[in-house]
Amino acid sequence: MAIKPLALKRGDTVGIVTLGSPLAEETINTRIAYLQSMGLNVVVGRYVYAQNGYLAGTPQQRAEDLMSMFADESVRLILPSRGGVGVEGILPYLDYEYIRRNPKIISGYSDITVLLNALTQLSGIITLHSLLLIDFKPETPPYNFEQFFTATSSVTVPRTINNPPGKMLVGRVAGSTSGPLIGGNLTSLVGSLGTPFEIDTLGKIILIEEVHEPVNTVFRYIEQLRLAGKFSDCSGIIMGECTGCIDAYGQSYEDLINDHIVPLGKPLITGLASGHGIYKTAIPIGAFTNMNADTATITLLEPAVRY
Repeated sequence: MAIKPLALKRGDTVGIVTLGSPLAEETINTRIAYLQSMGLNVVVGRYVYAQNGYLAGTPQQRAEDLMSMFADESVRLILPSRGGVGVEGILPYLDYEYIRRNPKIISGYSDITVLLNALTQLSGIITLHSLLLIDFKPETPPYNFEQFFTATSSVTVPRTINNPPGKMLVGRVAGSTSGPLIGGNLTSLVGSLGTPFEIDTLGKIILIEEVHEPVNTVFRYIEQLRLAGKFSDCSGIIMGECTGCIDAYGQSYEDLINDHIVPLGKPLITGLASGHGIYKTAIPIGAFTNMNADTATITLLEPAVRY
């Protein structure tokens, strides 16, 4: 069983870090104020407002901020301000054994994907493919907050991961399988290949989502994962949304799934609202999960947190 951080409750402290690209100070402060209005306290990392071109400070500075949040006993949840690029640069500077001994809830998506999976693989903790600080604003659908706070505070299992109303999960290749649930943003997963932090899919259910890429580029990344053995190793595949992805050569994202994911023959569910879409399910990375493509259901068999 994976290591679970303590559950989040009203009045707990959230540690804010910027681990990839910078975010405008005004935006950070507005989102922090909204977070506080929800009954949470906030501490801010030393380099949260740093900007070094398309990066928020050096890799060492960003890693230092993250480690300081794991070391702060008052912090229950670590919330990156955004993703962007460059998160993989902090990975060599993290103390994974210390994190294993001091687990905290950490949430995010996009480029944060590579961190979530690295922490699960190397520290053994459950992480959360869910909201970033930038999502804490009035326009965010209530569904997203319900997903987030259920995942960070409930220990009830089994628990079904449900899409928002009107968005159906679809079983595309029959079969049922159980295993740890991993994955996230496709670009980030491909970026881990050939590094010490390469994603391990052996016996696991892999989730894939993408944003703002033409379908031929998505195909290139899918093919790279296939050639790296990540689909032959996995036990099941969940395809999330390809948000803002444009057709290429007359081919759509659905065509790509039909032509290149279905033939892999693994249990397959498509249509999960995750990552960059308007609606965001909360996916505990590393949690033991059942996916049943016959009934188009995804069921968590262990919680993301503990009391």
